[in-house]
Amino acid sequence: MDIRRRNNVNIIGRDDAPVLVLAHGFGCDQNMWRLVVPVLAERYRVVLFDYVGSGGSDLSAWSEERYSSLNGYAADVVDVCEELDLRQAVFVGHSVSAMVGVLAAQAAPERIGALVMVTPSPRYIDDEGYRGGFSTEDIDELLDSLEANYLGWSSAMAPVIMGNPERPELGQELTNSFCATDPDIARVFARTTFLTDSREDLMGVSMPTLVLECEQDAIAPREVGAYVHTTIPSSRLVTLDATGHCPQLSAPEATAEAILDFLESL
Repeated sequence: MDIRRRNNVNIIGRDDAPVLVLAHGFGCDQNMWRLVVPVLAERYRVVLFDYVGSGGSDLSAWSEERYSSLNGYAADVVDVCEELDLRQAVFVGHSVSAMVGVLAAQAAPERIGALVMVTPSPRYIDDEGYRGGFSTEDIDELLDSLEANYLGWSSAMAPVIMGNPERPELGQELTNSFCATDPDIARVFARTTFLTDSREDLMGVSMPTLVLECEQDAIAPREVGAYVHTTIPSSRLVTLDATGHCPQLSAPEATAEAILDFLESL
């Protein structure tokens, strides 16, 4: 199988530099990184890809069985890393991809040497002693609405996820990205994203890790960032002066600067 074509792999930046692998979140694709890539590519080799079912990937390679678990997405990451023979790459995962990176690093520790988690959440549903930001009823309602009318759900939810209502073009971009995703694939990815509990997986992370959170985030509140940071002793927590769940779009300069600062400390 041609992994580069399957996952729409693109590589830019310096050939002789350390490697960053950038992974998008639910309903998105590698284009979501475009505002931070030019800065990162000045010093690093940047690998971009789309999960199967997203963006420019080969949709014929998608199966509900594989992608009903975050392990399926982690397998995509490992496949890309093995195809490119990456060693000790830095995995930069947005949203649910932060947890995918944890699983990929566990599966292929020689391939990934550090993690950057951009607005991560190991569990979106509140639990005893844990605030994920949503009740079980909230998530059930969200998923029911998505399955009943995906395009309508996208138009309503994307601006909430993006935040920054004074910049409606950002919410519209996320809406367009959501709407470009096949509804059946989005349904499976959404359930995988919002119903997964990855808290135990965090406990096994010992590699250098950067946790990036925003001042205000409707999807991953700051209690979640604090939880991730506390659970990973080797982590650094940075709170960006930004709002919303996608700082790589809403605050690209601050996001890139935080990533570069972390990379320089490795």
